[in-house]
Amino acid sequence: MNRTSRRAPRRLLAGIGAAAVLLAAGACSSDGSDGSGDTGGSGGGATGRPTGTVTVFAAASLQESFTTLGKTFEKRYPGAKVAFNFGGSDSLAAGITGGAPADVFASASPRTMKTVTDAGDAAGTPATFVRNRLEIAALQGNPDHISSLKDLTRSGLKVVLCAETVPCGAATRTALEASGLKLTPVSYEQDVKSALTKVELKEADAAVVYRTDVKAAGDKVEGVEFPESAEAVNDYPIVRLKNAGNASGAKAFLALVNSAEGRKVLGAAGFLTP
Repeated sequence: MNRTSRRAPRRLLAGIGAAAVLLAAGACSSDGSDGSGDTGGSGGGATGRPTGTVTVFAAASLQESFTTLGKTFEKRYPGAKVAFNFGGSDSLAAGITGGAPADVFASASPRTMKTVTDAGDAAGTPATFVRNRLEIAALQGNPDHISSLKDLTRSGLKVVLCAETVPCGAATRTALEASGLKLTPVSYEQDVKSALTKVELKEADAAVVYRTDVKAAGDKVEGVEFPESAEAVNDYPIVRLKNAGNASGAKAFLALVNSAEGRKVLGAAGFLTP
């Protein structure tokens, strides 16, 4: 056999070896991404598990349930943290469109979420994950014997409402219009927790808040249901944000919220399924 014929098999074997190395490298670089090209930047480890801090902007009424889910998230993903910013959905939306750094936005109404999507700050389409309805928070023991929305219009009763720019206030306005009632509160609060606190501190006799907030307050207030609340049920949408600094962490947090475990926590807090 001449020298040329002896070299051919060696070149063939070398080519096969190089191809195998390239295939192996490609397999090692795959981290289970969804093919969107979003690998999470610095927020994902070598295994694709979320790391770093996930910043979540969420409606005030989600505070208790999301705090619980945040602890679950951190336990599930050692090295990852969740930083929450709870407040009125309109203020949070304004912050996001103004450039505030955040990875996830959970709003108490589609209207406030639309502020973010219209600005092009959402990654994908927001999805409704829970619903919520209104309830009256009266002083513990209900000394004023409040039994209906109409009772809140009684002279001398100090009632607090959410500002109409936030979802709780907009829903209250809808309920009042449905009942044909007019109510002038002693103050309008910028988020539902502030309205509830007024009653807890006995600075007001009653407030219209969410049923989840009444439940979270325990024996500090007494809840009074009213039929008009059925006319003003709020959908809560959630979305990953386009400029998320920790996209992989955001995706993992959304997955937890929408999981069976997440729905169990939210259901226990009093939220309704979509």
